[in-house]
Amino acid sequence: MGEVRQPELVLLIVAVISRHGEALAWTRERAEREFGPAVLVSAAFEFMETDYYTATMGPALWKQFLAFERLADPAVLASVKRATNAWEAEYAALGRHEEPRPLNLDPGYITPAKLVLASTKDHAHRLYLRDGIYAETTLMYRRRSWQPLEWTYPDYRREDFHEFFRSCREWLLNCGKRSSGLE
Repeated sequence: MGEVRQPELVLLIVAVISRHGEALAWTRERAEREFGPAVLVSAAFEFMETDYYTATMGPALWKQFLAFERLADPAVLASVKRATNAWEAEYAALGRHEEPRPLNLDPGYITPAKLVLASTKDHAHRLYLRDGIYAETTLMYRRRSWQPLEWTYPDYRREDFHEFFRSCREWLLNCGKRSSGLE
């Protein structure tokens, strides 16, 4: 019988999609109040792989990643997804933009071996967490690089995203454990 152990703490990330720079800034401020300082923030990448969001979010979308200094227990992912869903509704209710959904937030986490994303949608490759939230491994770190899986979204296959995730992984391995007292 295997020994039950507590999981290693993970690097919490939030992917932010919007066409409004104001929404990106609002999300960072809101997330830092909840999760602590962002230790890494990606460039705002042009989000061009799909037009899935155009009807509700408008054209010319941008995607940015936030990674937070305070490491988290991976079990909090369902709560984080529920919180970010509430933030989307909170921002839309401000009425600052004409789109019904001016902001999309997708939280997840990074470990040395994988990038996991939360979802409200079930599918064959997703595992139920709790409270209507599922999770999937979106990328695996293997052979010194991030590797997509059969179900990995097209944008998560991008090398510029992988470069940011490499920075996150390196921070987690070198600084994250030290700053969280895990060494």
